[in-house]
Amino acid sequence: MQCCDKYQLLGSFIDEHKEEKGILISVLHKAQELFGELNEDVQTFVADNLGIPLIEVYGVSTFYAQFTLEKKGKYIVGVCMGTTCYVLKAQEIIDEIKEELGIEVGETTKDGLFTLEAPRCIGACGLAPLVSINDEIYGKLQPGDIKEILKQYN
Repeated sequence: MQCCDKYQLLGSFIDEHKEEKGILISVLHKAQELFGELNEDVQTFVADNLGIPLIEVYGVSTFYAQFTLEKKGKYIVGVCMGTTCYVLKAQEIIDEIKEELGIEVGETTKDGLFTLEAPRCIGACGLAPLVSINDEIYGKLQPGDIKEILKQYN
């Protein structure tokens, strides 16, 4: 789908729901679904079409963790940094992933395949240290396990 088509779809969505109270979050969800990110151009389009200040759109876009200002990779690699994972050397897992993918935490590979994140807690302490890749969980890891896991996604 071309960019113009996405803006048309978003504009139609806004027109259909414009009069609803508290519509901004729903519009931002739709925008992120269409564009994969809420960059400045998308935020400006939303603000203009809702008739609200850009700073309000930006504030909501940056407040909620489910919104992203930059496009993420096809695979979101999350290394749990909760206390248990951290104590069991999750940093070594992150270091190995950074080396394998050539990116830092918060970055996306040039091919758009992987984004590396370090969430505070994934909530599976019994599997520590662990990595999530989209909806898949890999637990009780050692740095040497990373290369084989990532190969599954190339």
